[in-house]
Amino acid sequence: MRRLLAKNFLNRTMSESKFKWNSDKLLSLFAMGISFITLIIFIYQTNLMSRQNFISIMPYLDLSTTNDIANNIFELNLKNHGVGPAIIESVELTYKGKRYELADYDNHMFSLLKAIAPALDSVNYVSFSTLDKGMAIPANTVYNIFHVEGSEEDYKLITDNLQRLREEGLDYEIIYKSIQDERWRLHDNSEGPEKLD
Repeated sequence: MRRLLAKNFLNRTMSESKFKWNSDKLLSLFAMGISFITLIIFIYQTNLMSRQNFISIMPYLDLSTTNDIANNIFELNLKNHGVGPAIIESVELTYKGKRYELADYDNHMFSLLKAIAPALDSVNYVSFSTLDKGMAIPANTVYNIFHVEGSEEDYKLITDNLQRLREEGLDYEIIYKSIQDERWRLHDNSEGPEKLD
């Protein structure tokens, strides 16, 4: 009888320990599954935050003109519609197949235009700014490249010459980057900035 009781006790103990081992194993597998799902969610959120970070600092440049005939005002402006600063890398004009780098003209767009169209040298009332490499244009700001105001003759000179140059194929290319070193190119035929690799 003692042997039978001992055998029953052993069988019961083994079946209980087998059950405990299975439940421990199931708990471990469940914990590993939860950890794996958490890891996937973490990677997804990190990727999402990274994309959001790049979007939150993206500059969006646009070259625009102000043409006020009534007051004889003509302006060329660079607008940053983005949410991060745009850092200028290079500015080039192309005219009749020849490339002109703005850096060769002390980074003055008006000086470069005068080299292409010498008649612009007669414009008296003009103010202009530089577009230096490394210059940052803050988000939601307008940077005036040049401004002609004051005389009908100056206004007519600048508008007529710019129209003629454009008809003859004048094109521009501005390459700029964000603070994360993502680079974009803006040119006359683009429908907004083009991302560079």
